[in-house]
Amino acid sequence: MGTLQLNSYGLASLKVPQNLKQTTNTLKNLKPPTHISFSRLKIRAVGTVPESKSDAKEPEDPPSINFAFVHSVLLPDGTPDVHFRTACGGQKLRDVMLDSNIELYGPYARPLLNCAGTGTCGTCMVEVIMGKELLNPRTDTEKEILKKKPKNWRLACQTTVGKTDSRGLVVIQQLPEWKAHEWKYEKLLPPELSQ
Repeated sequence: MGTLQLNSYGLASLKVPQNLKQTTNTLKNLKPPTHISFSRLKIRAVGTVPESKSDAKEPEDPPSINFAFVHSVLLPDGTPDVHFRTACGGQKLRDVMLDSNIELYGPYARPLLNCAGTGTCGTCMVEVIMGKELLNPRTDTEKEILKKKPKNWRLACQTTVGKTDSRGLVVIQQLPEWKAHEWKYEKLLPPELSQ
């Protein structure tokens, strides 16, 4: 058979011995190739093994932002329908919601009833309940479209959530103009801080 060798450049080459003979009658006329090379195979280290347990560290979770999306319609028991998601920072809120299968457009979900994220229709309005500090400032487009709306309403297609290394929690009310209920968001303090 052949042998696999690595040369000093990190390229692999496969050498086939010349005395390789075919055993079937149909392949007598075919000659095996004498040299095959793969020019893009590179070897590199992907990690090291620590020498002692004291050097080993727990792998830290990658930076991410937690989202709580509150639907505009209550559940049958009268509580808000909340969906929890996690995403990397630096993305548009619209992309996070659509990728997570969170309802964004409501009755405007058909293709010709919204602008597909260009910021011209105003159908992707959301209300930011918590986490405003993780969002980019309002754009000129948002200021124009939302000038008669509350300050905490944003267009999801114009809102960038954090940076790639951001961490935190953002609470979003979906479809605030269709909201049929009022609810209060209460932040629960840890037992150590409540006393």
